[in-house]
Amino acid sequence: MASLPGIANNPDIRFLGKLLGDVIRAYGGETLYERTEHIRAASVDRHRGGTDVDLGLDRLSLDETLDFVRGFMLFSMLANLAEDRQGVAAERGADLAAALDRLAGEGIDKAQVMHLLDHALIAPVLTAHPTEVRRKSMIDHRNRIAALMLLRDGGATETPDGDDVEEAILRQIALLWQTRVLRRERLYVTDEVETALSYLREVFLPALPALYQRWDRALGERVPSFVRPGSWIGGDRDGNPFVTADSLTTALAKASEAVLVYYLDAVHALGAELSISTDLAPADAGVQALASSSRDTVQIAAYSRTA
Repeated sequence: MASLPGIANNPDIRFLGKLLGDVIRAYGGETLYERTEHIRAASVDRHRGGTDVDLGLDRLSLDETLDFVRGFMLFSMLANLAEDRQGVAAERGADLAAALDRLAGEGIDKAQVMHLLDHALIAPVLTAHPTEVRRKSMIDHRNRIAALMLLRDGGATETPDGDDVEEAILRQIALLWQTRVLRRERLYVTDEVETALSYLREVFLPALPALYQRWDRALGERVPSFVRPGSWIGGDRDGNPFVTADSLTTALAKASEAVLVYYLDAVHALGAELSISTDLAPADAGVQALASSSRDTVQIAAYSRTA
């Protein structure tokens, strides 16, 4: 499954498509792989104007049809991942700086931009319906592939655990192939909340600070907080009888916990990295005041000379 119409120029799609083809051959058999490749190639020919192209779909058994659909579903997932990565790479190329240059050409300076942002609000809202079909395990495997692709981008040949990066990506695709895509069990409000929190933890919380840092650098000062993610999962009153005041309280508590735990982990990681002793490098009075106001007496005692 090396390519489909219109996406053959993306090297990530070619790479991930090849690995998926290897997985289909290994776990689905040579016959399934060859039939899938025939349908893919025939689809390309038909897309290019072939009128007498036989796709051969009517010759697939029910089991073969299910395997074929699963294979192309996974290919679409991997292709979307690759295209998302390409979009992020383009975004990293001074997108805001280019916008500021265009605005400056129209006579709009940075002060006016800051004034606009001070009154702006962008609220990406997580809803239950787009996320409720795909199981969290599928999302987790996809996210692991994305993380491994980032390692590969940086020239790494091994993961932090010592595994070969490309072999690790292949394993994740094999796990996707063997993972049931849809739920058999009824989805409850708490399941919807947990799915939304996975997007909060893995997408919004890592991405937003990085975006604000770029915006701060481009504008030369602290940018107002104008991007505020939201969610109506657990609190929507659109007829779901299981959405109650208790479910809203649970959703808010879980979201608050997810955010606080994420930032506490970041603070602890920063503390481990910045192992500077006040015995050797005196701290600014403001930093000392901030540390005192934290009421973290355990840490203060642990690092005190008199402890």
